[in-house]
Amino acid sequence: MAKLQIKKGDNVKVIAGNSKGQSGRVLVVNTEKERAIVEGVNMASKHAKPSAQNPKGGILKQEASVHVSNLMILDKSGTPTRIGHKIDEKTGKKVRISTKTGEAIK
Repeated sequence: MAKLQIKKGDNVKVIAGNSKGQSGRVLVVNTEKERAIVEGVNMASKHAKPSAQNPKGGILKQEASVHVSNLMILDKSGTPTRIGHKIDEKTGKKVRISTKTGEAIK
């Protein structure tokens, strides 16, 4: 199980698969399966029985997971970039940086 570069709340772009070119915010990251759920990306149909929350039931659309290898993080300017790491001089903590621009991510 590798350490993942993508975290909850990151803005990412899909670079491969049926949802290629779409972007959104990461809602959930599953580190064991190396998959992430991205807001508005890879929509799947789910058949739901009538319940108290959903009295009509029917077919619902919800996000399905995407493998993290198919995602690329977006920097502040909105361009896809790889992730590097460096130690912040002020705090002494390790931060993620954009390899294109060199600025910190979040």
